[in-house]
Amino acid sequence: MLGKLARQHDPNVLVGFEHADDAGVYLLTPETALVQTVDFFTPIVDDPYTFGQIAATNALSDVYAMGGKPLTSLALVCFPKKGDLDILERILAGGLSKMIEAGCTVIGGHSIRDEETKFGYSVTGVVHPERVLANQGARVGDRLLFTKSLGTGVISTAIKKGVAKQAWIDAAVKSMTTLNKTAAEVISDNHAGTGLKWSVHALTDITGFGLIGHTREMAFASNVSVILRSAKISALEGALDCIHAKYIPGGLKANRDFAECMVGYDPSVPDDIRTLLFDPQTAGGLLISVAADDAAALTLALQKAGVPTVEIGEVIASTKPLIQVTL
Repeated sequence: MLGKLARQHDPNVLVGFEHADDAGVYLLTPETALVQTVDFFTPIVDDPYTFGQIAATNALSDVYAMGGKPLTSLALVCFPKKGDLDILERILAGGLSKMIEAGCTVIGGHSIRDEETKFGYSVTGVVHPERVLANQGARVGDRLLFTKSLGTGVISTAIKKGVAKQAWIDAAVKSMTTLNKTAAEVISDNHAGTGLKWSVHALTDITGFGLIGHTREMAFASNVSVILRSAKISALEGALDCIHAKYIPGGLKANRDFAECMVGYDPSVPDDIRTLLFDPQTAGGLLISVAADDAAALTLALQKAGVPTVEIGEVIASTKPLIQVTL
């Protein structure tokens, strides 16, 4: 809808909404740019504290996905008039715990009455203007690295239906409450302030549009195509069980209806993996487009820092289909 409105022309906007990027970036000085994002949603787990943690982790992720450092945040609250305020306090406390972990200060917020609880944050961070990592910039020959497993969407659906096994819930919650902070710090490492240590050309986080949806955005923005190797993409414990049991969220179906026309599959790719590629993630991992010569070193550095990173594909010259999925 934003694309239908009159365009504002501000030379200080380094990243706007033209390429469906993760956050906006606005130039302040030759050394500093603001990174701004906002995200909020309805509860996807039963525990209020955990829900707050997930909402904060998810909102912070967009700043990390731009190569930025989050500084401040504003809480966004929608809560029922007759709701238990102890529950709201637990939600806020959970969110605060992750903001503290991120070194991001909560400086206020806004609340309204709503029949359905919703919670999230507007987050502001900073980045050096020359080290912004957008979803535009992937180059032919780059390798694609991914820092988390897929499956939070289908597991969250199973949770809502009351059929999720505890091991599935634990795996999903651990993923959704793990900040992308460490990964972003490794990716944004630089040589004595002179530039990025790694030749990272594009970066995005995998959230509501699923791996295919966000890969599509990166490919379009960069005028390239992508090969994904499905055997390299890991699934959270229980994710494939949820798919087999048809615990499919509406967002997954919408993602597939929208983007599958741009995907070509090798016949060897299993149907459940094809479905998983469209699963809407909450607080998902980072998708990194890095020069082939740096891919192994960056993967190892991330793994040594405790980030379970794998190489899942490569960037090729623009062709049809836009995304090729092989085994």
